[in-house]
Amino acid sequence: MLYSRQIVMALIIRSSAIHAAGCYTTEPVKNRTRIVEYTGPRITKEQADTKYENSPTTYLFGIGDGSKVIDGHGIAMFINHSCDPNCETNEVRGRIWIKAIRDIAAGEELTYDYNLYDGDKDDAICNCGAAVCRKSMYSPEEIARRVRVAKRRATKEGL
Repeated sequence: MLYSRQIVMALIIRSSAIHAAGCYTTEPVKNRTRIVEYTGPRITKEQADTKYENSPTTYLFGIGDGSKVIDGHGIAMFINHSCDPNCETNEVRGRIWIKAIRDIAAGEELTYDYNLYDGDKDDAICNCGAAVCRKSMYSPEEIARRVRVAKRRATKEGL
């Protein structure tokens, strides 16, 4: 008989200076440790767009090619964005895992870079407070794309 060894991380949810509530570890976490899975129902992007059309807050996580998303319903949905994160996300066979990218001290808030790549929000303002904050939760590539689109629009309107 095979046994799977699963380590359960001691995580708590409490107020966050970044945004509303955040996820914190109550014990030290070593670099490269898999901390928690991002869980919830898998739905299509179109279903999510309809479901959350008028909602200012979502806990959606794109998987695969982005046509499906996880509608977050677990502790990982409380992990906030940071431009200088202590975690990253890894997709393994359709499952999303949050993993430490450096040693994390007990009591520290867990964060990862959301690298948003779509959405109707023009700003997706970042409140992480990091010295290297880019002031947006969009990925650098998406920010550059939006700047190009805005320049083309301005040029077109100026003609």
